[in-house]
Amino acid sequence: MPGRIDSLADILGLDPVVQIVDIGANPIDGEAPYMPLLASGRAKLVGFEPNREALAELNRRKGPRETYFPKAVADGRRHTLHVCRAPGMTSLLEPNAELLSCFHGFPEWGEVMHTEAIETVRLDDVAEIVDLDYLKIDIQGGELMVFQHATSKLSACTIIQTEVEFLPMYRNQPLFSEVEMFLRGLGFALHKFEQLVTRTVRPVMVDGSIYGGLGQLFWADAVFVRDFTRLALLSNEKLRNAALVLHDVYKSYDLVARFLLEHDQRAGTTFSTAYMDALSR
Repeated sequence: MPGRIDSLADILGLDPVVQIVDIGANPIDGEAPYMPLLASGRAKLVGFEPNREALAELNRRKGPRETYFPKAVADGRRHTLHVCRAPGMTSLLEPNAELLSCFHGFPEWGEVMHTEAIETVRLDDVAEIVDLDYLKIDIQGGELMVFQHATSKLSACTIIQTEVEFLPMYRNQPLFSEVEMFLRGLGFALHKFEQLVTRTVRPVMVDGSIYGGLGQLFWADAVFVRDFTRLALLSNEKLRNAALVLHDVYKSYDLVARFLLEHDQRAGTTFSTAYMDALSR
């Protein structure tokens, strides 16, 4: 096991501040992965959440470095919001009843209770975001639309965690392969899957649980990083902040060392040596 390093900031001897954007910040799924950075004071967060109840809860518990906006992020146009029985399935896209009927629970969770017109904003048009290191996004099938209208903001970004689907939970939904190809075109590489989720195809049920998975992949959170064969394109600050996120959030020790080595070679620092020594203890 690697040696214990509570935060990469201890190795850097600096107090970096990572700029985080969270699109679909609803706390319904529990603590966000970046919370340790916020709690340590090493991050600032701009979040977007159009759901009034979820936004109220976020504002109730927020810290001094968190700002939330009641905006839906997409392509800047007016859309129809499909409000589902399960709040976590509410989406700008219509649930795919044919696909959902193949799985336990989803026909009920994906039932559309009502629809409403909603205005959206393009991430590229949000003046409050002047820099971006780390993007987290989970908006039930609308992620690619956001990326397509955020190429300017994403040019500064080094790490993205996005929900991706392997099956069309919603009608006309872009799937993982389309998201990966688009982000690859922007200079990102797939790093890992977090929370890779399977579900059992009906009528089989595993251990009597409708949540049980078997072999069928359904969705995941995919983590993308800047192509680590082209790190010369990143500034020293971006290298340090990316390494901080990769260590403190994802425990991706090998990529951390790679980013720090690039920094050392151009800046004359010894971060990578200190990091490798700490890992070996």
